[in-house]
Amino acid sequence: MPRFPGLDFGTTNSTLALAAPGGAPALVPVEADSPTIPSALFFSLEDGGTYFGRAAIFEYVDGAEGRFMRALKSILGTSLMAETTPIGRQRMSFEALIGRFLKHLRQKLEAEAARSEGGPDTVATDRVVLGRPVHFIDDDAAADQTAEDQLAAAARAEGFRHIEFQFEPVAAALYYESQIEAEQLALVVDIGGGTSDFSVVRLSPERAKSAAGDRLDDILASTGVHVGGTDFDRVLSLARVMPGLGMGSHTADGKRRMPVWYFNDMATWHRVNTLYTAKILRDIRGLAREAAEPEKLARFEHLLVHRSGHRLAGAVETAKIALSETDATTIRLQELGLLLEAPATRAEFEAASAELVGRIGGAIDDALTTAGVGPQAIETVILTGGGAQVPAVRAAATARFPTARIAQSDAFGSVGLGLAIDAARRFA
Repeated sequence: MPRFPGLDFGTTNSTLALAAPGGAPALVPVEADSPTIPSALFFSLEDGGTYFGRAAIFEYVDGAEGRFMRALKSILGTSLMAETTPIGRQRMSFEALIGRFLKHLRQKLEAEAARSEGGPDTVATDRVVLGRPVHFIDDDAAADQTAEDQLAAAARAEGFRHIEFQFEPVAAALYYESQIEAEQLALVVDIGGGTSDFSVVRLSPERAKSAAGDRLDDILASTGVHVGGTDFDRVLSLARVMPGLGMGSHTADGKRRMPVWYFNDMATWHRVNTLYTAKILRDIRGLAREAAEPEKLARFEHLLVHRSGHRLAGAVETAKIALSETDATTIRLQELGLLLEAPATRAEFEAASAELVGRIGGAIDDALTTAGVGPQAIETVILTGGGAQVPAVRAAATARFPTARIAQSDAFGSVGLGLAIDAARRFA
């Protein structure tokens, strides 16, 4: 029986899954034996190779000379998609960069097909259901459609001929539905790396077993907001790290503060690479000459010269994860010529991210209003996505539903598994 693929191209992590009609979905190993791969690329200027996932992160952190790219999904639908970026001696479009990563995943799919060739479980490699957030871009329907079209074009260029899309929270619901024994009304809370999505969905084991129907009648509401895990990294970095690099400091004459946008970009995963230009380096050196605290700008200059911005972002992300388990930690980056240490507490992090959490709560309220139900009608809250591990986010997602069952789905795999279930229904 043929198996069909679902591909979850995430801001921070990606998965690929296969399912046959009526069968249980399974994740495909995409990096060694791992079912997940960080959505990262590294173009080495030392050996000319292209590295993906953990291997890309290792090369970058190890100090190899090259270009590191991460959080490319966040660029879809933005003005950056119309630009090119230097990769060694050539320039590549961001659509081509996304395509390069999707090509790597399609090669994993082809390897799985080769393993099953001649057996009973063939693998379709020319069609796929791709996950998408409810909103790539908030409050801009045209840009949102453009983002979907750009992702489809990148996938089509790499050999996927028949492409369908499914909302990521709906996909997570489809996977959860395959495990239940009674009908229920559920709220899916999917906090991804770049977006947060919420769907009110009617689930039932009978419908889960049916291969027919697009289930649109069972989706009572889908809302989303452009807030995700990388945004929480950004606010933590701005609150605790960037002041030590010069943000908020004054010129020596006390008349001006340092321009903020340099620090905003250094704190934003998908903007870091845009700072690595000769002009920005000259700007920072000029600001250092005027600064009351030039040593802070010297640290920023080090990040530019050594292209250490993503290493710093990784240190911030590590601290954010730690604050899910502990009340205090230290954001730490040490490399030759630089030692950055910034203490951070959970209370400080929650204060810095309060506006983001509020937007998530507002989107949940919008989902309930659109569905025409009150909090008491929700029987299960399904949490998925790495961002759902942040205590303040988890509290915002669950506090409205004191009587609901809280189901922690596979944080990184449930969307891909649900997309494969959807693919088996659509393509069989």
